[in-house]
Amino acid sequence: MLKVTELQYVADSAARLEALSDRPGCAFLDSGTASDRSGNARYDILSADPYLTLTTRGAVTTIRSRRTETQSLDDPLSLLRQQLGERQDAPPDLPFCGGALGYFGYDLGRRFEELPSGAEADIDMPELAVGLYDWAVVVDHFERRAWLVGQGRDERTFAEWDGLVDSLEQPRPRPGTPFEVLSPVVSNFDRQTYERAFGRIKAHIRSGDCYQVNLTQRFEAKARGNAWQAYLKLRRINPAPFSAYLDHPDGRILCSSPERFLKLRGDRVETKPIKGTRPRSVHGARDRAFAAELRNSDKDRAENVMIVDLLRNDLGRSCVPGSIRATRLFDVESFASVHHLVSTVTGRLAEDRHAVDLLRGCFPGGSITGAPKVRAMQIIDSVEPHRRSIYCGAIGYIGFDGNMDTNIAIRSLVQHRDSIYAWAGGGIVADSEPEAEFQESLDKAAALLAVLDRPGSRRAG
Repeated sequence: MLKVTELQYVADSAARLEALSDRPGCAFLDSGTASDRSGNARYDILSADPYLTLTTRGAVTTIRSRRTETQSLDDPLSLLRQQLGERQDAPPDLPFCGGALGYFGYDLGRRFEELPSGAEADIDMPELAVGLYDWAVVVDHFERRAWLVGQGRDERTFAEWDGLVDSLEQPRPRPGTPFEVLSPVVSNFDRQTYERAFGRIKAHIRSGDCYQVNLTQRFEAKARGNAWQAYLKLRRINPAPFSAYLDHPDGRILCSSPERFLKLRGDRVETKPIKGTRPRSVHGARDRAFAAELRNSDKDRAENVMIVDLLRNDLGRSCVPGSIRATRLFDVESFASVHHLVSTVTGRLAEDRHAVDLLRGCFPGGSITGAPKVRAMQIIDSVEPHRRSIYCGAIGYIGFDGNMDTNIAIRSLVQHRDSIYAWAGGGIVADSEPEAEFQESLDKAAALLAVLDRPGSRRAG
């Protein structure tokens, strides 16, 4: 039985999340800013206290409820599909009324493709971590309305409903240890090692192994304290329509992604790959010049088309033949720190397919691998020093109603143990230049590194 209670609308959902911060599995899918009228930044979704969790490490998926714990060697996405059960109807005007919410790390792709094991796996976070959430707060910034919705699948939900409503209507800030960065930020590439990796990718391209490979550098610093405070700073510096904050027992995920991976509403599928970047400028004329340069760049348009074609192929595994269209090409979308070149590809999900099938067929997103996808992933694993962990995977939800919305987990920070990590990269093609690509990765990382800045500190690496 679906239960819906309308709440007072509050433009900034962060205060409401603080009312949930003492509950396990606190999750915030954050549209970044209520002033974005593009259609991307309409809804915030908040929840906590999942009644069941699935976590995958290597070959083993642990399924844990409040009373039981089982482990399975079966395919993790098949296990998730089983737990979601049969599709059920939900109000058409609410994007999420309960279901699976969490992350699918980039390294989950090792369950689906043969990849080498050259890169070091030094961040001990699960490859998949999702919870089944019985209730959620949904905030609609277009209609300026908010609701608490619940399914009653968890026996606690309706018993605690009135208290939950009260805490959400009168949220109180929760004290926490201040977030502190304790060391300079260090990259796993310096200029010399980056250029060596770049050269190896160019050799693969010249030999015909691939057309494009995404090369990423990782930044790390020692840190302690409340990662939520760091997330609040990140969303002030770099609001983005597919942002997220996830509080997992093994670590906190702070994401300000501008990129939608997969949206499924009914049988309509949408993906919005980003390929092409320019920095923003505080000077209006220079900022417009950067945007125009990106819009007219033959190189960036060619890269964008390459990834659009890859995603059309990926969508073809789950969509009705003939339904896939590139409905928009080369839109320039401007965010807090960068301009991006964005295209939109749509399709119609086949009747015998589920959101989980769509996710599997497209995972990980082609915009952060390269083309051909599997060969690009193999090359990535041979040239990057460390596995990507959550970075370049996906964060989002799959509802009990079968609807889905996920991002590409870029512009992300992961706080794990006594360290915090950030990543940034870009696509290398035949005419790429190492200096420009290295600088592009720094442009993309600028907001993340600002969060990690310490007064008087200098970046090493």
